[in-house]
Amino acid sequence: MRPPFLLGYGTNGFGDHPLRVALDVLDDVGYDAVAVTLGFPHLDPFAPLAGDDVTALRAHLGRMRGGTGAAAVVETGTRYLLDPLHKHRPTLVDRDATLRMRYLERAVEIAADLDARCVSFFSGILPDDASAADGWARLRERVGELVEVAGERGVRLSLEPEPGMLVETVDDALRLLGDLDAPPELGITVDVGHCLVVEPGGVEGALRAAAPYLSNVQLDDMPATHHEHRPFGEGDIDLPLVLATLADIGYSGVAAVELPRHSHDAPRLARDSRAALMRAWAQVSGVRPDPAGTDTTGTDTASPQATSTDTISADAHSSKEALS
Repeated sequence: MRPPFLLGYGTNGFGDHPLRVALDVLDDVGYDAVAVTLGFPHLDPFAPLAGDDVTALRAHLGRMRGGTGAAAVVETGTRYLLDPLHKHRPTLVDRDATLRMRYLERAVEIAADLDARCVSFFSGILPDDASAADGWARLRERVGELVEVAGERGVRLSLEPEPGMLVETVDDALRLLGDLDAPPELGITVDVGHCLVVEPGGVEGALRAAAPYLSNVQLDDMPATHHEHRPFGEGDIDLPLVLATLADIGYSGVAAVELPRHSHDAPRLARDSRAALMRAWAQVSGVRPDPAGTDTTGTDTASPQATSTDTISADAHSSKEALS
């Protein structure tokens, strides 16, 4: 039995592989989705032949999973694409956000061409010369403009709270949605590792608070003490509880592994991460995983299967009660 959401892997964890090779590895491992980070080294949205690259990427995604196609989300966490000297700058809360706005507009265009589930983005760290009021005013204005662009292209935006940024928690993201009257084009990304560091209600509290707007999920392990993405088993995340909560709130989008500093060991970590996820899901659903890639009911775990939400929800409740 498969999860009701799509398990994916982020291309920012394959920085030493050409994009087409990274996709082939992820397809071989059995992922259902890909989180594509726009920027070095895979797909520069400003390159002269970027349109050709996007066309090739769409075709490649369509060939995955035996021709049924892999889902995609567009991630925008590239580090030095816009400013070679300052990581992630400029951001939406900087005085001049022209480059960031153009980058995010291109991300929307590319997401539309890929038929991606969403474009995930962050607010940015408040600059020293700005007050919190300045930052929120800039964010409201600029995200409002991006919502209009996304609406014109039929694309959903997904705001990710990040430790140390102006929008740091799910409550911060909900504040912005409220300020903008919760447009349907704007949702929330939750990185489960971040929840250990900054969310008062932990992972479960954050996911439940974000549930009505949850558009994208990033999966990783992390110590509870600081922001450091780690492979599963090397931090404090309760992976079965994460997956149980996602199932219980009815999430059906992409949940992609986010290991942006582990490209040196990408193929092994892609395999190990999926194995860890399937073991955790087996614990939630009560189905024993099989090393050959099928569960004990004989269902092929390499392709999505229709699953009863009511059954999953009941399994999730049972699992969490057992874990508590």
